[in-house]
Amino acid sequence: MLAVRYDGAGGTEVIRAAREPVPAPGPGEVLVAVAAAGLNRADLVQRAGDYPVPPGASAIPGLEVSGTVLDVGPGAGMPGEGRFGVGDRVCALLVGGGYAEHVVVPAGQLMAVPDGVDLVDAAALPEVACTVHSNLVAAARVQAGEWALVHGATGGIGSFAVQYLAATGVRVLGTAGGEAKVARALELGAEAAFDHRAAPAGAFAEWVRDVTGGHGADVVLDVVGGPYLAPNVRALAMDGRIVVIAVQGGPIPEDFHLMRLAARRGWITGSLLRPRPVAEKARIVAATERAVWPLVAAGRIHHSVVARLPLAEAAAAQEFFDADDRTGKVLLVTDDADVRRPEVDR
Repeated sequence: MLAVRYDGAGGTEVIRAAREPVPAPGPGEVLVAVAAAGLNRADLVQRAGDYPVPPGASAIPGLEVSGTVLDVGPGAGMPGEGRFGVGDRVCALLVGGGYAEHVVVPAGQLMAVPDGVDLVDAAALPEVACTVHSNLVAAARVQAGEWALVHGATGGIGSFAVQYLAATGVRVLGTAGGEAKVARALELGAEAAFDHRAAPAGAFAEWVRDVTGGHGADVVLDVVGGPYLAPNVRALAMDGRIVVIAVQGGPIPEDFHLMRLAARRGWITGSLLRPRPVAEKARIVAATERAVWPLVAAGRIHHSVVARLPLAEAAAAQEFFDADDRTGKVLLVTDDADVRRPEVDR
């Protein structure tokens, strides 16, 4: 099979594609013939050397795929015994290994392709859907009618979060950089959106309190980290919850006073999906499929795929993904017939 690995840490120059043996499924695992793999920010952080591969996991990057079940290992079940069998169309949450033509997956991390979603485009769903549902529902326990602030509202996770929250009756606010992204956040379902590029750092906090009539955000989904901690607390409603899932702006808080959090009876939690145990991931996958897939099938949440590039062009795909003005998902596909190049490549 063709597989992509990182030859050390660095920029896209460390990305290498080569032929490798097809892995065999072990106990409780399923072998998937990959149609597409989704690109995520974590892939780039791993390439830079800042996101170590968990012990025992594949060093091949890629945290989500779609494809067809090719083989089933002992204890993973066959038709009549387990949920999925050979030939079934699936998408999957991975700990790694997605940038390849084949991947082995714990059976509990497989999901059916939602009704109405193309097999290739289904690769855009598992990582973002599981991240959003596990953090906003399982951790933050967001409720219909509450105010939620989503930072990076047009990114991969942010765009999915805005759509999911809006579809479940949550009042959504978003931050984004630039007029085009602000407009996109509103299209996705945000009631209002804030252009952080056009305002002083952290000014979104006062904007949130103004938009909500002084109430503040009941839940904040943050991907920026340290620089946003103090303004997130200023924006927080009483009994509010802050969920940090990335630190793209750095891990060190600036001008943060703990008593301001205590005064709002608020709390902060952090979450990483990749290092969790297999059994825990299986529970997250099952809960996500039950709650989110009907909304996808009903057209209330869209995958927002903006490009499909060949697996062998992983370096170019990551460069496109990382461009500052990009929104939506980028996929690596294993069949040239599924390639859809972005207009900027012309």
